[in-house]
Amino acid sequence: RQPYTVVTLLQTVVLINDNANLPVHKQRQASAFPPNYVHSLDSSHMLLTALEMDRRGLTFSAVHDSFWTHACDIDEMNGVLRECFVDLYTRPLLEELKKTWELQYPSLEFPDLPETGDMDLDEVKHAPYFFQ
Repeated sequence: RQPYTVVTLLQTVVLINDNANLPVHKQRQASAFPPNYVHSLDSSHMLLTALEMDRRGLTFSAVHDSFWTHACDIDEMNGVLRECFVDLYTRPLLEELKKTWELQYPSLEFPDLPETGDMDLDEVKHAPYFFQ
């Protein structure tokens, strides 16, 4: 078994698993997935916002769900936040996830997805308290 090496600009990390026989806690795995998936979507929204702010030549910084820019650019950042949110969530994310899993695990059967609601995501673009 070979170690897994991760190289970044600041360091090199070598990961070695000496005990591959650790038990898998199926219930913990199942209950951990939904919040981790939502967190990954939140971070995708942040990354898309950062990229769009950079494309517009605007300063942007963020930690978790706290986004910053210069005071004179707050209104524009608020627009970018909403645009990126709508762009991300109009994609069929759950359908894409399910297709990926079905391809990766063809012997498993996955439940049907819940019905899509009727919320008009474009309303987010005009919501005063969408993100504060």
